[in-house]
Formats: sequence, structure tokens, C-alpha cells
Amino acid sequence: MHFVINGNEIELEFDPRTSLLDLLRERLHLFGAKKGCNQGACGACTVLVDGTRINSCLALAVQYQDRGITTIEGLGTPAALHPLQAAFVEHDGFQCGYCTPGQICSAVGMFQELKCGVPSYVSEDVAAEGFALSDMELRERMSGNLCRCGAYNGIVDAIQETFGALESEPLKREVA
Repeated sequence: MHFVINGNEIELEFDPRTSLLDLLRERLHLFGAKKGCNQGACGACTVLVDGTRINSCLALAVQYQDRGITTIEGLGTPAALHPLQAAFVEHDGFQCGYCTPGQICSAVGMFQELKCGVPSYVSEDVAAEGFALSDMELRERMSGNLCRCGAYNGIVDAIQETFGALESEPLKREVA
């Protein structure tokens, strides 16, 4: 099967019952996405598929052939961090770091949802042209990612620093 993972084209043979998370960790040795609950409830396994965030523990790898899969390893490098990775460091958006890759991938996906005009449960007007990223909106949109250490304030600060211009000027819907 053919995959595009972090910009690299990969051909693999594997059991079709393999989850995307197990394929990434066990076959490709990409250990950023973590196996937390293995039930889709904690978000530690979040990766991006064509820019959309998914829980890789719930996804069969065969569903994502020929799609662009991005893990935390594909967002930045130690020498050139993604702006959100740098903000997590600056704002202590992690303690043990277990959830951090999933938090960062989820926030990048959340930003794409916001750009596309996808409302959340707390969006006041779901028909609005765009949405500002208030702390309440951000916390709701990130609620699928748990941090057992309780570093939520640093996580929110890091995301707001990176994508915070949205709060003062709502993003308009992008039409594909």
C-alpha cells in the first residue's frame, strides 16, 4: 500500500486490520503520536490527514492510502520548530510531554477548521462568516485533547500566541 507520511512516499505491506497509530509507531518508528486510551477519548494519538485532525488509534491505516498524513515529526525539526512548537516551549505548554504531540497536531487542525468556518458548540452564530478564537472557543475546540498534568493554561497561551490574531479579527470562511 502507498502512503505519503510527512511528505515522504512509502510503500508498505501490512495486516489490513492495523490501526494508523500502530502503523506509525510500530512499522515506521514515528513515536510522536502516543497510545493513550486507545479509544479516541484522550487525543494523544492525534495526527493530520490532508490537514484534518483525526484520532489515529481509531483509524484503520488502509483508509488513508495515498493521503497526506502529517505527524508531529512532520511539523518541525529540533533546528526549525513549527511556530506552535516554539510557543509550547515558551509558555510551558507541557509538563510530562506525553500529550504534547497530539495537542500540537490538534491545534494545527483546529486552526484549519476555523479558517474553513466550521463552528463549534460554543459558537454564538453558527451561520457567521467567520469565528474569533476566544479562550472559550479555543478550549471547546481543543476539548478532545486531555492533559493529565494540567498544563492547560500554558497550552491555551501557546495556541493564542500562535493563532491569536483571530480573536481580534474573525477568519472568513474559505471556499474550496
